[in-house]
Amino acid sequence: MPLSARGFVAGHYALELDGVAGGWLHSAEGGHATSDVVIEKLGPDHIARKHISGVKYEDITLIFGTGMSKGCYQWIKDSLDYKYSRKGGAVIACNYDHKEISRLTWYHGLISEVGLPACDAGSKDAAKMTVKLSPETTRTTTQAGGGKSVAGAFPVNSVVQKKWLPSNFRIRIDSLEEPCTKVNKIEAITVKQKNVENAVGEMRDYEKEPANLEIPNLVITVPESHADPFYKWHEDFVIKGNAGDGAEKNGALEFLTPNLQEVLFVLTFGHLGIFKMTPDKVESHNEGIRRIKIEMYCETMHFDYKAAWA
Repeated sequence: MPLSARGFVAGHYALELDGVAGGWLHSAEGGHATSDVVIEKLGPDHIARKHISGVKYEDITLIFGTGMSKGCYQWIKDSLDYKYSRKGGAVIACNYDHKEISRLTWYHGLISEVGLPACDAGSKDAAKMTVKLSPETTRTTTQAGGGKSVAGAFPVNSVVQKKWLPSNFRIRIDSLEEPCTKVNKIEAITVKQKNVENAVGEMRDYEKEPANLEIPNLVITVPESHADPFYKWHEDFVIKGNAGDGAEKNGALEFLTPNLQEVLFVLTFGHLGIFKMTPDKVESHNEGIRRIKIEMYCETMHFDYKAAWA
């Protein structure tokens, strides 16, 4: 007999945060329920008996650019400011005419990772931010044949997302303003939030509590012709050992609009300390510009959004 329901293409993904429209996503994955399989010792019948333990839920990975709601960016900002908050929400999959076909709803979610793209002065690709959520529970519902349109709650054309390119950036480090204008690459930055699972005896689910932030290093690349101030800092900080708090520096990375007039996002760095400088491989007859990769540890990072939200 022919099937009454046909397959469909999910071409649009919307984010709902605490019951409020959060914007359109580039992609979303994860959040499904799973369980560990426990294998018992062999018995007299030589069969390894198996059963499952408690329920666990995968992290939800969201990828998006500019044009999300203020509440979405504020949640990211609060997480990096150690103001942890749990939020519920949903990832809504829509068909070509923006009718809801499925919904992944999560409860008591904590941000577990915030990733900002690498900056490259020669890149022409669109930049996107990656956010991972750790939910305590999730539920999936589907709409056979497509549900109501969400285009009204999530306007499609009323908000023009500002184009965000990884080539449009500006970095500043205390007392190193001039060589920072020559930075051509910055490696991707991913801040991880460790969340601890707390098993509850009378429940099969796990409660989750925030633990600590893992702050990555800042890695930049500059031409060797403009690296002398960094070499002097490296010699004083690493070789001579003058590495106290007073010798550390603060800085900021700004992601700009294509006209370089507006700031979309800002990452503020606290207590930067240089620890490694790696020149390009020496190669005869190489016509490329010789560059230096500079690595700095960082103690704190703070996120802010300027002109990026809808």
